[in-house]
Amino acid sequence: MAPGSDPQLRNDADLRQDAELGYDSGFLAVVVPLPVSSAPPAPEAVTLDYVHFTVVLDRRRRLARLTAVNIDGAALVDVERGDDWRLDDRIPADWQAGPEVYARNDLDRGHLVRRRDPVWGSRAREANSDTFHYTNAAPQASAFNQSAELWVGLEDHVLQFADAHDHRVSVFTAPVLGAADPPYRGIRIPLRFFKIAAWERDGVLRAAGFVLDQTPALDAEEIERGAAGGRTPDLGPFRTFQAPISDIAALAGIGFDQLSAANVLPETAAAEPWRRLRTFADIRL
Repeated sequence: MAPGSDPQLRNDADLRQDAELGYDSGFLAVVVPLPVSSAPPAPEAVTLDYVHFTVVLDRRRRLARLTAVNIDGAALVDVERGDDWRLDDRIPADWQAGPEVYARNDLDRGHLVRRRDPVWGSRAREANSDTFHYTNAAPQASAFNQSAELWVGLEDHVLQFADAHDHRVSVFTAPVLGAADPPYRGIRIPLRFFKIAAWERDGVLRAAGFVLDQTPALDAEEIERGAAGGRTPDLGPFRTFQAPISDIAALAGIGFDQLSAANVLPETAAAEPWRRLRTFADIRL
């Protein structure tokens, strides 16, 4: 379907002309600027703004280094999902991990900014459409176990916790783009993903960080055999952790100093710095 043929599908020409896009650093009562790389600026990073969220794309890895979304839980709108994945025409196609990565295998185009998160307010339909850009996707196994379901439900859990405090949460999510990520069809499949949720309570910034780890089950040689044989190996099991935000910053190479200082999980919890999560009851908020 060509962009613009569906009333819910935004044409990227609209994005070029839209001055009211992107993550809003003043969305919470406490200003939270978009975190930046902790290393010197790299020419391969490009920032792309959409309705209520921003993607910082690594054009060399062809995946996001960081996504940032503002969620207004009090203004969420129920919009038909659709499934119109497309490249972002504002940047070259070869900077993006496009449909060829996901064809004829069991890999899902996993939303980094969840589809429903920016879908609030008067621009809900536009935001819904914007989440279906390949710049907002990363390859994930189609068969998710309980741990992965826990992962995708973390934002709901935090939003419910913040419900009495203006219903607002800002969330930062991305794959950890590591050197050991195994190659597959011209990209490298991330071994880990991180998610940091931030909210305000009584004028104080709070934050919680999480890591999804699929390292034990991901094998580069098996992926290559799977690609050659027309199949994709099982990428599970997934393990979800609540982790110190300072550790996430070190893994991702992103300066999360403000969020690390606001972490509700004590950075000094030496007995269990990475808290394995099996149910929502394991989360410390």
